[in-house]
Amino acid sequence: MYLLIVFTLLVLSPKTMHAKVADSDLNEISERQYAVRINKCCEHNEIMVDFVCRLAVNYNQSVWEPHFKTEDGQDGKVKYYNYTYGLPDCEATQWRPILDFGDSEDKLNLLTDGRLRHLIYHKHIADSMKEDIQYSGTFSLHGNIPIPVENEPSSYIHMQNKYCMDKISMNKENTTVLGLYAHVCIPDVKANWKYFSFLMKRVMNPAFHAIAIIIYLIVAIIYFVLPTLRDLSGNMITTINLCLIISQAAGLVRIFTEFSNHISFMITDIVLYISLLAAFFWLNSFGFYIWKTFKSRNVFLRVTDVRKYCYYSSVVWLCVAVMTAMAMCAHFLLDIGTNTDRKTMQSSSSIYVDDAEQETIGLLGIAIFFTPVAFTILFNMFFYITTLKIIKRINIYGRIHYKLKGCFTLFLQLFVIMTTAWLFLLLSWLNFDELLYAHIFVNLLQAILIFYVCILRQPHVTFLLRKSCCYAEPVPTGEWGDEMTHMNGGNYDNY
Repeated sequence: MYLLIVFTLLVLSPKTMHAKVADSDLNEISERQYAVRINKCCEHNEIMVDFVCRLAVNYNQSVWEPHFKTEDGQDGKVKYYNYTYGLPDCEATQWRPILDFGDSEDKLNLLTDGRLRHLIYHKHIADSMKEDIQYSGTFSLHGNIPIPVENEPSSYIHMQNKYCMDKISMNKENTTVLGLYAHVCIPDVKANWKYFSFLMKRVMNPAFHAIAIIIYLIVAIIYFVLPTLRDLSGNMITTINLCLIISQAAGLVRIFTEFSNHISFMITDIVLYISLLAAFFWLNSFGFYIWKTFKSRNVFLRVTDVRKYCYYSSVVWLCVAVMTAMAMCAHFLLDIGTNTDRKTMQSSSSIYVDDAEQETIGLLGIAIFFTPVAFTILFNMFFYITTLKIIKRINIYGRIHYKLKGCFTLFLQLFVIMTTAWLFLLLSWLNFDELLYAHIFVNLLQAILIFYVCILRQPHVTFLLRKSCCYAEPVPTGEWGDEMTHMNGGNYDNY
């Protein structure tokens, strides 16, 4: 009986052992197949050196080995993991690099399931940030990111396809610093409609820009479509409004900074400054035309309005091109005192808000763009004072003089409106929310006032609109434009 039992155990035991070995092999294969996927920025034998992937052996460094953490911050163990090489696909949103040097306020914890947890401790105050070499010489023309004062760290977990990590080596003050590098996609921030700042910057500001564009477009269309308004002064007003439309469109694009992958903010800044500069140059040309015409003894010049507009246009756009070339040369060759690679101040000492490709115009370039604007304001004041003295000395007025006097009043009104809006634009760069809110309202008010002084306050314009729209009568056309209409009579008594 005893021998029978022993024989049975010997027969069955190999099958049982074989089954256990087979199950163990299947589990091993399954674990390898469904291993944790980790996004590595560089190739397997490379590390990040000053934000560029380099071979680790060339710098006597070891490759990156991931260390896992649990969600409660404890050390975790992962038996198998696989690398996915390359940068994440951020689609239409921005990305930012994050650095973890051990003693920084940013901590990068790689979770056991392959996700990345970014911890921010906010232990650095604003005064200590000014001493950091990253912030020396920086200047922001855009809204700063406030640094919250919190004892508990804030955190965000990035999904597997929205980040990559690697080892980084950086040279700071002739010393090599090793740490962790993460390239993350900026998460979508849910709109908080309760905050007044969000409503002003992200709702009211783009809405006001869109309304201003529509208003400027209406003014430009009216002065372009009505034949009697297509004289020299009317063409100048049309061009000024077109320049303002372009500046408003560029300002509208700059509001939505999260689409940096599809938008070059440097190009939008250049377009904005060029259009503003051109608008003030055309306003200055408008004042010069009125001043020169009043000073001339014979207002019936033989040069047609079209030819004079070509003369003024060539001078204005040549000046704009020269100032733009000077600003670009100053920015790329001379503007070394400021760091223009980032549009906003960092939210922590190791986060770069914008990548190096999103360069913006520096202080020197902006100064070259805006210094001529200041000089045009001084010249416009000279034109106003001298022209006013000439008008007071004139005893006999003809039809042309009445028209020029109306153009002079329109020039003064446009000068005051555009100068006030430009000053509020400068004040909005002081990073005070109140000044920024004031600029947002003044920006819309500028468009409304220009529509009022160019359309509603001009009796001959409203008369032509009523005649062509309400009564369906053809507007008289003539070679002399609005001057011929003045001489032929019409509803111009209140001009």
